[in-house]
Amino acid sequence: MGGRRAPEGSPAAGNDRLKAARVRIEDVAAQAGVSMKTVSRVLNHEPNVSERTRQRVEAVVEMLRYRPHPSARVLAGRRAYLIAMLFDNPSSNYLMEIEMGVLDACQAHHYNLMLAPLAYDDHDLVRKVESLVVQSQLDGVVLTAPITDDAALLARLAALGVPHSSVSAKEENRHAGVAVDEVGAVCAMMAHLTSLGHTRIAHITGHAAHGASGWRLTGYREGLRRAGLRFDASLVVEGEFSHESGHRAAKALLKLKQRPTAIFAANDDMAAGAICAICESGLSVPQDISVCGFDDTPIAHQIHPALTTVRQPTREMGRLAATELLKEIREPGSGGFVNVPYTLQLRRSTGPVGV
Repeated sequence: MGGRRAPEGSPAAGNDRLKAARVRIEDVAAQAGVSMKTVSRVLNHEPNVSERTRQRVEAVVEMLRYRPHPSARVLAGRRAYLIAMLFDNPSSNYLMEIEMGVLDACQAHHYNLMLAPLAYDDHDLVRKVESLVVQSQLDGVVLTAPITDDAALLARLAALGVPHSSVSAKEENRHAGVAVDEVGAVCAMMAHLTSLGHTRIAHITGHAAHGASGWRLTGYREGLRRAGLRFDASLVVEGEFSHESGHRAAKALLKLKQRPTAIFAANDDMAAGAICAICESGLSVPQDISVCGFDDTPIAHQIHPALTTVRQPTREMGRLAATELLKEIREPGSGGFVNVPYTLQLRRSTGPVGV
């Protein structure tokens, strides 16, 4: 009563036998008429494979429904096919976007991703990262701010030969990775505010340990200079890149004898916190005080009024950082540093003075 078996020696018969057992890389190589090394290169998106060969191998992989076993890949290539994203950042919106971008790159290149939360100010940070790399057999790590700028960690990773790339590292720490011209972006935002007639503009900084905090403060001061405005230290309040710190900083600014007419917060979470504080004080945004941020994370669209902000393509930045890391893993020295463009997103949280 069973179905008809394919004639012995026919391609269909061969496929029947392959389905009866797990398809191996040897089966793909034999069917495609290439070596196992060539199949491995195609699966790992490595160079030095002709487009015609690549297409033939990919067609056989699809036909046989071959899926490489993780342990076999490790043994064949002496890699774990695993990278980690190291982070210590209170902005969950920002981290989620970066993480999704890193995942995009990992999935495209058949790698797995480990998320590793760390404390930047932990005196044992370097040892913990070294232990993570060794115990998990990581192929490399993506560093996010402020971990990107830990000199001792960078030196140890280099000494161990651990490939790494960074998201928004300081100029002197840039190897493989990605960044935006943050100083130029903030200058553009300041030009937007001054064009609306604002002359008393406050700034809520990020955490002092983050390179981005320094760049954005520099952009704020340069923007004032270009507009012919004097820097006033009383209008600068330190935050920590969190909603709570933005709320707290805005409360302090509202207590000034002469309050600001506009607030530039160093990220969207703090800008959202500032808007909450202003509304709680019985004032309106932007009628009484304009507010703007940086990043264009989802919260910028979720609050009311919608937030004017600098858009840096955070998901794309995560993808690019991981892509450059994977290049570095495959061929040391091949990973590069990529600068991505920013754009101003002008929304309803900013307006002319007194309007």
